[in-house]
Amino acid sequence: MTQSTSLPDPELTGTRAKPWRLVLLSGLAGVVLAVLWSPHLVDKVIAGGIAGPIFGEDLAGVTISGSGMAIAFAFVTGVAGMFTACNVAVFSALAPLAAQPGGTRSRVLALLRPIGLLLAGAVVVSGLYGAIGVLFSDGMPQLSSARIGDPETGLPVRILQAGIVFGVIGLIMLWRGLSYAGLARNPLAGLFARRPGAELVFLGGLMGAFLIGRPYPPFRKLYEYAASTDNPLLGFLTFALQSTGNIAGVAVLFLLVTFATRGRFQRWLTASPGRAARVSAAAFILVGTFFVCYWTVKLGYRAGVLWWPNMPYNT
Repeated sequence: MTQSTSLPDPELTGTRAKPWRLVLLSGLAGVVLAVLWSPHLVDKVIAGGIAGPIFGEDLAGVTISGSGMAIAFAFVTGVAGMFTACNVAVFSALAPLAAQPGGTRSRVLALLRPIGLLLAGAVVVSGLYGAIGVLFSDGMPQLSSARIGDPETGLPVRILQAGIVFGVIGLIMLWRGLSYAGLARNPLAGLFARRPGAELVFLGGLMGAFLIGRPYPPFRKLYEYAASTDNPLLGFLTFALQSTGNIAGVAVLFLLVTFATRGRFQRWLTASPGRAARVSAAAFILVGTFFVCYWTVKLGYRAGVLWWPNMPYNT
């Protein structure tokens, strides 16, 4: 029997039990995460702690001096950036796929194809964006220092792009979470049923799309270098490698959990009918709510027209 790479189907796994409580609690958790989220902790402490020692200095101060360094910088910062909110959903998507009969080794091998499908979607989207970014760098908001309104205090156009891109990604994740909970129709259900694994390619594409809005300073530095070379192939390669590093980091983290628990985590997911789908629904709703609140609703706060409960450590 071949192992399936399709994600859990709420129609078959009984996720309809008390779905609104799941939705409300997950959505509330997403709002709380958006309020508590610390860019300094994620970008400076965690990502900087992983990638900084490799390059010997603060990532914001690294000078990319050639294509080889750009390639290494792309992959390492991609791994360092694995602690993003969306990867909670990716992690929960991988978990049911490893809940296969057999020992730990067979469960690990069962993950190789799903990870490959995630990579395929991410590499195509991020790589194409990298090539397009090099070709049209003069008109890309991510490379612009322009602001909307006041040239000193106005909203940077690159933050506006991030808000729009991550807001759309967040809405897609909310829709997918609601469909897992049995509360929304999945218009792609037929495709996902005919092509097992298509959803993983789709999810990988969403991960690749992070780079379309990502304001992370080391990524902007990489983008600036790629654009300065006028080489679309280098743009494709570096952007694709950053997504590859991101997914590789999540995969390694997942494998560590698999080995540490000797498969008990995955067995727990499938021990009760509908549990895997409920976990996936909760993760996608949480992350989708986070993206919509943190990147889109909070745009009003960044523009100075709305109130947002800003934490003292984020000032």
